[in-house]
Amino acid sequence: MFPEDSLQSIIQPSDWWVKNENKKLCRGALVITFSPHVDQIPYTFEPVGRNAATEHHSATVKVSPLKVDRPLSQVSLPVAAMTLHEKEVWAAYRAKKRPSLVFSSETIPVDKALTRGKPNHATAPTFLAAPYYGIDQNGKRAGYSPEFIERVRHCEYPQFHWDKLPISGAEESLLRLDHLQPFGAHHDSYKILDYRLSDDAMDILDDLLRWLIWGGVAEDSMILAYRELIDSTF
Repeated sequence: MFPEDSLQSIIQPSDWWVKNENKKLCRGALVITFSPHVDQIPYTFEPVGRNAATEHHSATVKVSPLKVDRPLSQVSLPVAAMTLHEKEVWAAYRAKKRPSLVFSSETIPVDKALTRGKPNHATAPTFLAAPYYGIDQNGKRAGYSPEFIERVRHCEYPQFHWDKLPISGAEESLLRLDHLQPFGAHHDSYKILDYRLSDDAMDILDDLLRWLIWGGVAEDSMILAYRELIDSTF
């Protein structure tokens, strides 16, 4: 399934992807999430009026770029769905359903007695996951150049990881470790798929993440052995 010059080849004959038998949200699980385009400037919705004086469930809004160096603009209108607290704004990102890899499962729930009277979002459980992007170039997807993908497959960049997902869709995918982000643990926020990374595969992804965050890997990392193999062979 995987070529000889891929990171996956160093754990063969062990499996890279295995069945998530219990369809459990766990480290290495493959899930579907709505992943925002975090590299783009978000938009903010500013309510500027209501459709009728007695209408509290809809409003006319102004859409404009949300820039961090601009003063916050808060307009207080009695619209039930657009209530804001102090220093809050509405932000909207373009997003897309994507397969994502779970790096940390649901956080430990906080005793409700410790948060009584506080908003739910203050301690709501989350999990961390990184999204996959399709590599194939076609009419619906910009994709990536073959030269770039070869460098990614040869593990030259810690923020990218080449893979083949065991689901329908793009033939090859790119994991963006630099897009690792929290997702709400509510069941409407994600969908668990039938597969997860094997323990050996997850160890390698952990090494990539360590490289990305701390600038290097441990001396006994399989990534170093793989890079030496690539340098001597390719």
